[in-house]
Amino acid sequence: MCICTQLYVQLHSHQCLASLRRTLTQSSSRRHSSRLTDNAFTRSLRRGRVPPPKGDPEVGAQEHSLHYHEDDKRFCRDEFESSLMEMGLELEKDEHTKTPGVGFVKIHAPWHVLCREAEFMKLKMPTKKVYEVKQGSNLVEKINTFITKLTEPLHPNVEENRIQNVKHLSYPFSREKQHFLLANGVYMAAYPLHDLLYEEWASYSVFYKYQPVGLIRKYFGEKIGLYFAWLGVYTQMLIPASLVGVIVFLYGCATVDDDIPSMEICDKRNNITMCPLCDRACSYWKLITACGTARASHLFDNPATVFFSIFMALWAAMFMEHWKRRQMRLNYIWDLTGFEDEEPEKVKLTCKDRLPAYMTNLVMMLFMIGVTFAIVFGVIVYRISTTSALYMSSNPTTRSNVRLTVKTTAAIINLVVILILDEVYGAVARWLTILEVPKTDKSFEERLIFKTFILKFVNAFTPIIYIAFFRGRLVGRPGSYLYVFESYRMEECAHGGCLMELCIQLSITMLGKQLIQNNLFEIGIPKLKKLIRYIKSKRRAFQEEEQDKKLQRYETDHFLEPFAGLTPEYMEMIIQFGFVTLFVASFPLAPLFALLNNIIEIRLDAKKFVVELRRPIAARAKDIGIWYNILRGISKVAVIINAFVISFTSDFIPRLVYQYMYSPDGSMHGFVNHTLSYFNVSDFQEGKDPLEPTDLEYKVEICRYKDYREPPWSPTPYEISKEFWTVLAVKLAFVIVFQNVVMLMSDVVDWIIPDIPKDISVQIHKEKILMVELFMKEEQGKMQTLESKDSCNNHSPVPRPRSFPNSHTND
Repeated sequence: MCICTQLYVQLHSHQCLASLRRTLTQSSSRRHSSRLTDNAFTRSLRRGRVPPPKGDPEVGAQEHSLHYHEDDKRFCRDEFESSLMEMGLELEKDEHTKTPGVGFVKIHAPWHVLCREAEFMKLKMPTKKVYEVKQGSNLVEKINTFITKLTEPLHPNVEENRIQNVKHLSYPFSREKQHFLLANGVYMAAYPLHDLLYEEWASYSVFYKYQPVGLIRKYFGEKIGLYFAWLGVYTQMLIPASLVGVIVFLYGCATVDDDIPSMEICDKRNNITMCPLCDRACSYWKLITACGTARASHLFDNPATVFFSIFMALWAAMFMEHWKRRQMRLNYIWDLTGFEDEEPEKVKLTCKDRLPAYMTNLVMMLFMIGVTFAIVFGVIVYRISTTSALYMSSNPTTRSNVRLTVKTTAAIINLVVILILDEVYGAVARWLTILEVPKTDKSFEERLIFKTFILKFVNAFTPIIYIAFFRGRLVGRPGSYLYVFESYRMEECAHGGCLMELCIQLSITMLGKQLIQNNLFEIGIPKLKKLIRYIKSKRRAFQEEEQDKKLQRYETDHFLEPFAGLTPEYMEMIIQFGFVTLFVASFPLAPLFALLNNIIEIRLDAKKFVVELRRPIAARAKDIGIWYNILRGISKVAVIINAFVISFTSDFIPRLVYQYMYSPDGSMHGFVNHTLSYFNVSDFQEGKDPLEPTDLEYKVEICRYKDYREPPWSPTPYEISKEFWTVLAVKLAFVIVFQNVVMLMSDVVDWIIPDIPKDISVQIHKEKILMVELFMKEEQGKMQTLESKDSCNNHSPVPRPRSFPNSHTND
């Protein structure tokens, strides 16, 4: 019979016990010696095994499974359970359950065990009296009351109910041994039981309320509590960013009718004939057909987007500072100010031993990134070929909507590929990290996070980076185009620029990932697995005729999905943070969509943790770890990327150059004509001219294309003009100035806002002073005691020497 031991701690409802809930799962990981260290059972488990990463023990155990004989498993269970009872824990076995073939062992922690372990771990407890200044009748009384309260010593609020000669919970209950017992099949699973936190947190009806972070920490531990605290701060900071983004978008809507370049493109009096967009199948076209695209581009390509880019850079700096202050406050409230997570090295390998794994990691990472580039290139070929095919259609409606059709379908294809590769890259990153055999669990987690982030970041942002910085710049010119595979001409941007297409790609990718991957997969897959487990259990129960017995709470939790760590939860938010900050100049509504998603995401994650997942074992942590460094790196890179988007993707710089250097009246009139070059259709390459050049019902001799080149009648026809170099110089200068000014402003914000709130700093300083005073008083008391003993010894008569020792007298 396979025993499924559900390890959990049944605590009383006393408030102090909630702060000690993590004792059983934390105390053992901080010590390295135990009475079981040298016995045969422990040595047999530790021999040559590498511990899996932190997270759920069952998940880690699945990667290091061994097969023990049933008698050996029974012996291991008896040995392990007897060790737990020697430590003072109470066991309750329930092998006759409704779940066929599965038994349960419930572990209870008595009050005195919790107090003993809390003192051994030196947990800080609430003081006996709170220092509050009472309002007196006069100033002197207030000062005296304050001084009295300030000078009183601290008294821990813990009862003296210890049991002597009982060893502490160390190796018998360590996470390492749990992994071994699960990996070797001694137990099927290990998890605490869920508590009641549904109504106040995991309900969509309370979306407008603050999260009960304190209760989350008491129930799930500090590590998960910090995640939800960070998610709450991030969502809260998205509110001002969303408001400013909506204002910028509304400004674009309000000024679209006054935008002179859009008015010139939409003016029917401007009879501007444009060169074909593809070879042979495409014909000449009127610039007025791009009126809709030009007006839509103005919604996102206007002077307000520059201000919004600067604002978002400062917003990112303020968000990081706000989180540091919030994290420091939580550290003080949760007694984590002096916490240090020290881990011993699990495996000691030389550089020579690790070299094959490192080389494998490097090759596989480069290969995966190459796969991403290859897929993006495949989508480019799809766009080019589909564009040519649709332009050959005889349906006028199809030919008029070629750009919109190709943009939308290509963005959807990119989204599907991103979703598929995200799952593949997650598995590949875990496999590569296991090959490295990291020294500690923390090192394993950081390496896994770094690899997963690199792969998923490249996967999500490579198509966007191509559209923003490469599309339309490697095209060539009429008569001398660049070709892929000598047959596919590189695609061009619309006359309004690639910013509109970049916005479409960003919106589809961002909304699609949030809706499908972050929400549908996140809640749908655990529900599906839970349903499959329940159906299998019902089928077994029907065969064994146990339908009449009601499932216990711990049996019901057995059907839940095991907790797989916080990496997926952080990763989706970090990628979203990249969408919000990296290309915000082209998509000012990104913060709004992120805010709406996160309002649902918080309650969705809460419901998943409470209802869909087994309760994870509590873990202590004082910060969010490597994720903070990733966030800080993204915020720095965002400044550079937005500078390049404004300079090279939008028309902001060309418009400024024209208005202040080439416009005859200092206005934007004539800007469209200034950006269009001339081409003589007789200079087309052989076999590249349009098949139907008479679509416009008149013969075309000169067509226009967007570029800064000399006209065909100049001494140097089709060469790059001086206007091109002027605009390029201004673009590069803007990038340098924008980057340095914005980063300087961000550093000023970082310098002005202190990392530690003033009230917390005062409280910490006060505690240090009180502790020093208490220590000095204790030392003075000891010195007085020693001096009194010395004085008594000096006044007592000198004892005569004796040949025999004194016998002990009764007390």
